[in-house]
Parts: sequence; C-alpha cells; structure tokens
Amino acid sequence: MSSEEQDSPLLSVTMEDANALRAAHMPFLVNGGLFIPTRRRYRLGEEVFVLLRLMQDSRGLPLAGRIVWITPIGASGGKPAGVGVQFGDHDDVVRQRIAACLADYPDDIDDTYTL
Repeated sequence: MSSEEQDSPLLSVTMEDANALRAAHMPFLVNGGLFIPTRRRYRLGEEVFVLLRLMQDSRGLPLAGRIVWITPIGASGGKPAGVGVQFGDHDDVVRQRIAACLADYPDDIDDTYTL
C-alpha cells in the first residue's frame, strides 16, 4: 500500500494487493472505511477526498469521507501513522469494488492497521 500526501484534504492511495487492502479495510464502520497511511496531521471529523486505486486497476476511484481514526506517528505496537476514513453515503461503487476484491478473504484477520 502506498499513499501520496499534499497540503490539501486530498489523499491518494494505491492498494497493491488484497492483503494490504484487507489490513486497511474498516468494515466495522457505518458505510465502511479504509485506513490510509500518512504523516500529515488531520483532525477527527475532518472531511477529506480520496483517490483510491485497487490492485491492477490503474483508474482511481474517487470518494469523499470523514476522518474517524487517527494513528499518530510513533504509535505503540508498530502500527503505521495514518488515518481511518469513513466512506460517505454515496460511495456505493467503492464499497462494491472493495467487497469484490476481498470476496475470497476471511473477514477475521489478526494483523490490521487499526484494531
């Protein structure tokens, strides 16, 4: 998984394989969500725009979301710094594409970027 940072509320992230996507996926959130590694500081509740690229798909999926999780730089447990973005009500295409990518993976894994 890689991400690009800018001085705007725009995040760009590429999920290079299903394992990275599964570790970043936050299905326990209403509408779902995704952990995005970043060293940029955000505030809880801040609105952001994300350009998400999934595996072999070079086209990005745009989504609007809200920061609901923050892992600070230097967090315990070796977790990477980043933010959890909760998907908006209108991000059905993103949710469907993520579900399709993760269809063959179990819902319960031990090593995620959040819980």
